[in-house]
Amino acid sequence: MKNLLPTDWQQPNLDGIDTQGKWLIPPIVDLCARLREPGHQSHGTLASEGRAARANGILHVVLPPDTDPILQNGSLLKGLREKALHDGGVHLHILGALTNDLGGEQPANLAGLKQGGAIAVTNAGRGFANDLVMLRCLEYAATFGLKVFFYPDEPSLSKGGVAHEGYIASFHGLQGIPWLAETIALSKQILMAEETGIQVHFSQITCRTSVELIALAKKKGLPVTCDVAMHQLHLTDDDIEGYDANAYVLPPLRSNTDQKALIEGLKDGTIDAICSHHEPLSSSAKQAPFGEATPGISNFDTFVALGVKLVKDGILTPEQLIEKICLNPAKIAGITNYDAIGGAVLIDPELSWCVSKDTMLSAGKNTPFIGQTLTGKVAQVFFDES
Repeated sequence: MKNLLPTDWQQPNLDGIDTQGKWLIPPIVDLCARLREPGHQSHGTLASEGRAARANGILHVVLPPDTDPILQNGSLLKGLREKALHDGGVHLHILGALTNDLGGEQPANLAGLKQGGAIAVTNAGRGFANDLVMLRCLEYAATFGLKVFFYPDEPSLSKGGVAHEGYIASFHGLQGIPWLAETIALSKQILMAEETGIQVHFSQITCRTSVELIALAKKKGLPVTCDVAMHQLHLTDDDIEGYDANAYVLPPLRSNTDQKALIEGLKDGTIDAICSHHEPLSSSAKQAPFGEATPGISNFDTFVALGVKLVKDGILTPEQLIEKICLNPAKIAGITNYDAIGGAVLIDPELSWCVSKDTMLSAGKNTPFIGQTLTGKVAQVFFDES
């Protein structure tokens, strides 16, 4: 067995358990997952997605505020955290709304959100009325010492787009989203972070130029971190061939060149973490034609296998993988009691299994990996009963 737990970590009792060839890791921390509750329970619930997360080694989940209602009332956050722990057995770490109703015009009640235990604030994937509003919101967040999460996207460039702008989108007659939509937003956000001195985290970057800009920001010593969604490391816009709506996700799957840059950024430390960007959907949500379907991929069930593949492909060592999916995300999310909550996950990196509606635990079966055989699965979790 390869023990990948930190040195001072509470070791689980493995008596009578076959551990040969397996990896023992700390609980996975997911920096972006939508559990669909409150407001979108037709796609999943705290109970269904919490159970799927736990069984796949994910004990800590960072939740964006674009639920219904929007998470902008600090007094409601405690109840949501308790419900997630009670119904699904997962620890929720909530991002509060940066602007009222995520409308991008007026700052939300950040004092109340901080008091309610929001780990950071974000405008999710929504834009701002203008750059001055964004700057004032960041200055306001800075006064409370709140970190800001960005999902960089310039709406004027991405509006109406459903796939990466390039040959494959053109061939399929799909409206493209240029890489500039992400990179222009990201460059502005980095400059404003530098001006305001605020800590920022960029979630789900997809482009080569984004990796370069974040590397430059880090070289300057700015308090900047970033993550990439696991599927971006394994899929490209080639995978939308045949209009597979399960490969429709926003931000979109990018080019092979972008993917290579993401992998290099992961290896050299520019990219700090890998998130699931889990978005479960009901079966009807993917039955419309590609561009009219609902974007999103259900990622909890494939997350560990795709992480194992990064190790098998020589991209990361097992130790580096644990940094990207456990230790660094815990730091980014400010989970100060990560060690105290503890727990461990036993992974079988050699177990092959077929991705099917029956083997997936999430209520959402929307994944382009459906029907494929993957290698690597959680054998057992050692989490306290919630």
